[in-house]
Amino acid sequence: MVYAKPYIVCVNYIYSLPEYLHPLTPIIPENERSSRPLDTDELIYHPDMIRANEWVLSEYEAPERDVCMFVPCSKKKPYHESPSHKIFDRLIFSLLEPQDVHIVVFGTCGITPRELDTEYPFMDYKFIMGKCNVAAVKRDFIKMESERLATYLERTRHNYKHRIAYCIGDFRKAMERALEMTDVRVIIVPKEETIQENLQLDKKFIYGSLNQKSYLRDFADAIASVTGKSPQDIDVSDEKDTEDSDWFKL
Repeated sequence: MVYAKPYIVCVNYIYSLPEYLHPLTPIIPENERSSRPLDTDELIYHPDMIRANEWVLSEYEAPERDVCMFVPCSKKKPYHESPSHKIFDRLIFSLLEPQDVHIVVFGTCGITPRELDTEYPFMDYKFIMGKCNVAAVKRDFIKMESERLATYLERTRHNYKHRIAYCIGDFRKAMERALEMTDVRVIIVPKEETIQENLQLDKKFIYGSLNQKSYLRDFADAIASVTGKSPQDIDVSDEKDTEDSDWFKL
């Protein structure tokens, strides 16, 4: 099955909604930004990443939507223009109207409502958690991210009717741990059995890419389960740019 591009119309429509208008004042004004680099394995401790996430968790007002989609951050910025997010969007908007869904990015970035994905520092960091081999950093990331996710889930408890998280690896561990801290329900996909069936033990990142069809099928089924619609056939063949997911192939 070959898709047309209606999801592009959906994305453009979403970015015209009131909550997607950027604040007059940046999250972190230029004259208050740290000079520390945003491309090292110290990223999660970077003062601007910490400050931006604290702003999201204390001052940001989430919209009220039927469904919140938690999707992983991407190598290419801004997230909504990355090949992986274009694939996610095509699937999401085949089953949901734009005004019914809120997309929240999480992972290396912390927690980023996707309408803020052109804001500093979410647009500017280069480090990729999937490439990190430092055990202490990975341990601290899971702890920090799970606490942030739990806080966001509690703070937005009444904003969404349903929540779906599409994640693998350490991002999934963080979401699972967050759910131990709150009773807010989140459907996590891909299913564990699907992940086990697709393990690539000869790769550094053994879980493969979230863009593979078996994973996307679980994602579509999860969305369909809360919308009552039937998932469409999944095709990702017209996304030629693989730069966004090449870190999965280490």
